[in-house]
Amino acid sequence: MIDISPSVMQFLLAFAVAVPLLGAVAALLPAPPGLKGKNPDQAVLRHGVTVTGAVLVAAIALALGFDHDAPSRFQATTDISWIPALDIRIHLGIDGISLPLLLMTALLFFLCAVYSYFKLPEGPSPKAFVSLLLVLESGTLATFAVLDLLLFFLAFEMVLIPMYFLIARWGGAQRQAAAWRFILYTLLGSVVMLLGLLLIGLNSGTFDMVALASDNGRGLSHTTQILAVLAIGLGLAVKTPMWPLHSWLPDAHTAAPTVGSVLLAGVMLKMGTYGFVRILLPITPEGMHTFAPYLGAFAAVGIVYGSLACLALARKGNKGDLKRLIAYSSVGHMGFVLLGIATLTPTGVNGALFANIAHGLITGLLFFLVGALKDRYGSSDLDTLAGVTGAALYGRAPRLGALLAFAAVASLGLPGLAGFWGEMLALFGAFDPAEGLSRPAFLTYMAVGAFGTLLTAAYLLVVVRRVCMGDPKAGPEVSLADVQHYEFAAWTPLVALTVLAGLWPATLLGLTDPAVQKLLAGGNA
Repeated sequence: MIDISPSVMQFLLAFAVAVPLLGAVAALLPAPPGLKGKNPDQAVLRHGVTVTGAVLVAAIALALGFDHDAPSRFQATTDISWIPALDIRIHLGIDGISLPLLLMTALLFFLCAVYSYFKLPEGPSPKAFVSLLLVLESGTLATFAVLDLLLFFLAFEMVLIPMYFLIARWGGAQRQAAAWRFILYTLLGSVVMLLGLLLIGLNSGTFDMVALASDNGRGLSHTTQILAVLAIGLGLAVKTPMWPLHSWLPDAHTAAPTVGSVLLAGVMLKMGTYGFVRILLPITPEGMHTFAPYLGAFAAVGIVYGSLACLALARKGNKGDLKRLIAYSSVGHMGFVLLGIATLTPTGVNGALFANIAHGLITGLLFFLVGALKDRYGSSDLDTLAGVTGAALYGRAPRLGALLAFAAVASLGLPGLAGFWGEMLALFGAFDPAEGLSRPAFLTYMAVGAFGTLLTAAYLLVVVRRVCMGDPKAGPEVSLADVQHYEFAAWTPLVALTVLAGLWPATLLGLTDPAVQKLLAGGNA
């Protein structure tokens, strides 16, 4: 920890949330004559790298100035009255739960900006692309930083329009249909969620998330909590996405440009599970206790469903798209996150938060790699890729093949890498769920989840075998480009953090555990 004054910490958090918005406006303005570079697009792309880089520096400074001896306390707080008539406040703050998500979000946006500087997806104006990217960053960072229910809703909704346009204007085949499905599902879920948030605020007399968490549901009747969890949970489950509300995700991922897929999987899916942890667990504990067995059941089904869908896509002759396969894998991985939350135990919730970060790092890397394969060979179809590479990526492009294999084994939960700890802790939480929950039911969910890990290993190993492990002399005579310098720059941080989180999980768990203990105790721990 570095000694940084509270006022500077407040400024850093406000800077991280607000500067991308200002940068989005600036991106649409004409570039100053001295900054235009060699072509008209270069200046605005450099602007995107600069703004996201400044936000990443602010996020790192926040982490360095964060009091790691008190991760359960909200720090860098700003609390300003915004709409006094409704008692809505611009209330910002971070604790051990939100800080890792804030850092990962800032990192992924910076890496996507760097990647786009060298490999801008085909589409309309680069100015619009950079502006949308920065609006998206502001919304996601605000979601993890705000401490007012209605402000949370506004930040939660702020990301939908930019992502819609990134898919619809810069995406691939069938992008319009995929974008419409994405926006309709998420908007409908959000309308229901808003009703639940209003129900809590109007019945409790405040929208302040800190005060509501400290009250721990004592000001809300059991019926109100049930209705609130049902409404808010549905909206969050769509964004997560939870089976069977996931059907927008594969199409969106398949059609989205590479950076869109990275941000959708690495950041936006986390907004849903973060809402479960930040809002529903501490504010409506009785309602969550009632719905926890059902949430656990949906999570367990999602784990197996996602894995079986991936196995079907990975089979030879099925023309399985790798982007679609990774999207379905996200349904399974987020199932572990939801299972951990459903246990209502510190072990399970810590596992969910760890799995959130691990999924963001690993799946972000996977989408970068698959995007690179599609850029090189014009397709992310598994049968086509196996034919182009001769199923011999190790021999033809060894660095690319090695990175793909690394990301695959990290995703399947190899011990020593980030993917292992979150899923293991979620299963441990299901082994001994919170008091009052049916242990036989959660033992069943644990067994189903453990079976899902075997299916995950199966389809990922099939992918690696089909794309990487053939004889390069037996395939077609083609020249395959290996990893480029800008790709190394964008991917290396994700590889390093995946290894670090796997070898030293206490670094992340030391942040989340005190905050989770306090959250589950209603702010009294």
